[in-house]
Amino acid sequence: MTSMVREVLTWGRSPWLRSWLRSWLQSRLFGPRVHRDMGSALGPRHDGGAVFRRTALFAAALAALMVPFMTGARAAPDGPIKLVALGDSLTAGYRLPADAAFPTVLERLLKAKGADVTVGNAGVSGDTATGGLDRVDWSVPDGTAGVILELGANDMLRGTDPKVTAGALSAIIERLKARGIPVLLTGMQAAPNLGPDYKARFDAIFPALAKRYGLTLYPFFLDGIIGDRAQHLDDGLHPNRQGVETIAARILPTVESFLGSLRQGATR
Repeated sequence: MTSMVREVLTWGRSPWLRSWLRSWLQSRLFGPRVHRDMGSALGPRHDGGAVFRRTALFAAALAALMVPFMTGARAAPDGPIKLVALGDSLTAGYRLPADAAFPTVLERLLKAKGADVTVGNAGVSGDTATGGLDRVDWSVPDGTAGVILELGANDMLRGTDPKVTAGALSAIIERLKARGIPVLLTGMQAAPNLGPDYKARFDAIFPALAKRYGLTLYPFFLDGIIGDRAQHLDDGLHPNRQGVETIAARILPTVESFLGSLRQGATR
């Protein structure tokens, strides 16, 4: 690439310079140029070298004007990568201080590994997959680079038909996909006392959705704490501070891989 083209491409990223460039090109490329000694009677001057130079400049300028449109959607944003954890009480940090909630702990662990990232907390205690669908548009703000989707536990506890849960999660994923926001899906597993048929149908929701939409899947959000009372609150359902630390540490490699895929997508 010549220095002239590089310079024009750099200028082309400035909106006001692009506007000026359009006006300048119109006057320089399309305005008539005549022989000074003969006046306009001879018509436009046809100088092969000048035509070539103007054509080359026009091509470079046109490329500059197109750069923002070709690269804007995939360009890496300035500042940290913004993730949002969309979930229920397991994400919100039920009965825990704000600094012990899953998104905050995960963000701390990621930053300790050198990642420039923020993790927003869009958890609502008691939320089902359908509840998450009702609020996904405003719970996930513009500028979000990726979503960690953690919903389904309350569906399972209520014995909701797995088809309903799967349908709501699918709709959430499609809403986010339509906005160009990738999803890391976290799985949930049904309690054995709900029966083998329900458990089989419920547990199959998450790998099926991940396969259908090509998502990064973390198979079981509560991996590492189930059955360990020392990592639960006194209700036996929700993780305590230690339990959240375990959850975040277990999911960390999957989130790091997810971040890697976001960075690759931003530079394409």
